[in-house]
Amino acid sequence: MPASSRPALEFPSDFTWGAAAAAYQIEGAAQIDGKGPSVWDHFCKRPGAIYNADHGDVACDHYYRSGEDVSLMQKLGLGAYRLSLSWPRLVPDGTGASNEPGFAFYDRLIDDLLGAGIAPWVTLFHWDYPQALQDRGGWLNPDSPHWFADYAARVADALSDRVTRFITHNEPQIFLGLGHFQGIHAPGLKLSLRDVLRAGHHTLLAHGLGVRALRAHAKQPLSIGIAPVALMRYPATDRPEDVEAARRASLGVFGKDPFNNSWWMDPVLLGQYPEDGLALYGADAPEFGPDDLRVIAEPTDFLGINVYQGTPVVASDAAPGFIELPHPPGFPHTAFDWPITPQALQFAATFLHERYRTPLVITENGLSSRDGVAADGRVHDEGRIDFTRNYLLALRQAIASGADVRGYFHWSIFDNFEWAAGYRERFGLVHVDFQTQKRTPKRSALWYREVCKTNGRALDGRFTQDFLAGTEKL
Repeated sequence: MPASSRPALEFPSDFTWGAAAAAYQIEGAAQIDGKGPSVWDHFCKRPGAIYNADHGDVACDHYYRSGEDVSLMQKLGLGAYRLSLSWPRLVPDGTGASNEPGFAFYDRLIDDLLGAGIAPWVTLFHWDYPQALQDRGGWLNPDSPHWFADYAARVADALSDRVTRFITHNEPQIFLGLGHFQGIHAPGLKLSLRDVLRAGHHTLLAHGLGVRALRAHAKQPLSIGIAPVALMRYPATDRPEDVEAARRASLGVFGKDPFNNSWWMDPVLLGQYPEDGLALYGADAPEFGPDDLRVIAEPTDFLGINVYQGTPVVASDAAPGFIELPHPPGFPHTAFDWPITPQALQFAATFLHERYRTPLVITENGLSSRDGVAADGRVHDEGRIDFTRNYLLALRQAIASGADVRGYFHWSIFDNFEWAAGYRERFGLVHVDFQTQKRTPKRSALWYREVCKTNGRALDGRFTQDFLAGTEKL
């Protein structure tokens, strides 16, 4: 339904409601059934790299509990589940022989999801890069885009008879910025900016070649996108000049680092690197030709965006045209110390819709909190309910204003291994006891079930207040 004819403050009738997770964060079985090592398997062995020396060897034990987990997703009313595939589980050395037990695992998972009425959205790469390829230079190797395309073709051969929605990369700014520039994520490198941007160019080429491979090997029409993180600024007031300042701040390239939006989105959706980025990076920018840009800009069907937080700005007469404002004392933050800023989701959808004019999907949004099972056997995470409701109301406002947003995936379905933070941070709708592997749906999960069931109408009126006063059960 066109935005102009849609009733105000409603989600589209065909809106996708789901939750997300990633392979290394939940699967476990790190050395089981022929799986090869990933860069995260190696990085977790580095002393001091991970909080509490945690690792993903078992995680949520999803490899062995996937049937139980899908049944729980069904009870929670999810219409879609965004999962990622473990590249080294499927191709242990990154190239060469496939690992049939790995493909069999994902075959079962996909079949279980479809049998439960849950649409699988499959991400090809969510950071667990094959260590064997890292040993050959990783994303710095000019052959890396072709390695990825070969992997994508195998996935399409195996799964595209049942899976129609694919995402190539998750958050290239972060796995390159934290993993290759700052060295605090796997593979733990501290490369020069020039090398990071070269690795990034290969990553974008891999996206384009991956899209081509998926379509060439598809057994039915596919919907394909990419899911960068949206690093947002939002206007501190509704003055037009502050809105314009926030747009400029969100879409410009202002730092000599990988942490921006347009350097990663413009080549995919506009077929060019942003001029301000090229000027700022100068000699550090990668060398490329028009053929590279044509590959990177292979047509896609949607832009996935991961949104968690933002920074308020106001307009300024001085360069760069905006001033970032600090959050005031006592401003609400998540357990991960991220500010709670629903406006970030509203203006991410608004600004990115305006720039790219392509359908958007919120592929991640959520918060970490210090959740535990209470004496009554429930997990009382009212803060997650309040957070999610406010972010969804902000998203709905962007949709009402014309942003073409097709879906929302809560991060995440389970408490899981949160990368360098280990198991300290709990992002899940479902609590996981990592000693017993017992799953306990949190109150937020039961609340979100009603949001999904009503296509967001449960966000209005007294439902949330009444829910929080109730004794709901799964």
